[in-house]
Amino acid sequence: MKNNIKWIIIAVAFVVLIGGATVLYNNLSKDFGGDKLLTNTTEAQNTENAQQNNSGESERIQAPDFTVLDYEGNEVKLSDFKGKPVVLNFWATWCFYCKEEMPDFNIAFEKYPDVEFLMINATDGYQETMETAKKYYEDEGYDFNIYFDTNIEAVNNYGLTGFPATFFIDEEGYLEASAGGMIDYETLEEGIGLIRTAEVVSGQISAEC
Repeated sequence: MKNNIKWIIIAVAFVVLIGGATVLYNNLSKDFGGDKLLTNTTEAQNTENAQQNNSGESERIQAPDFTVLDYEGNEVKLSDFKGKPVVLNFWATWCFYCKEEMPDFNIAFEKYPDVEFLMINATDGYQETMETAKKYYEDEGYDFNIYFDTNIEAVNNYGLTGFPATFFIDEEGYLEASAGGMIDYETLEEGIGLIRTAEVVSGQISAEC
């Protein structure tokens, strides 16, 4: 009888322990997961041209420019898209989480024609080549445009040490938010909402009605 009670107590304690660990994990995931957007702060953007004013408040951060190649091998600059909100995503075919989030980016690309999606492939020539990136893109049948960072200029300008990474840039070329790691569709839409102007949003609503 005493042995039965002992095992019951142990079983209950184990259940409580597992339950507590689950709650703790979920709370930590919400606080530190890749789905959390960092909005318009100097530390969050990790760029060289971030400045602060005399009051110590962070000023608006201009998105660092860069040159990449389009699908046909033509040079394209980020600044070429000034005047449109931009979702800037860095990815590679060897990056599991990059590939996991890409279907959501394709859905958003179709849903928000007023937003420019720059899907920048980290084309270092070793782990990733234009050929491997193009094959993956074509096999998956994505609709958004991909670009190739063959000189790793864009990666370096944004100080990246891991992938995926996403930046949300408004039509004036300022960084509004960023996310390191994989993001879900809800977070992607949250970032897009920060860079779409009221005029564009109201105009789209009127057109739909």
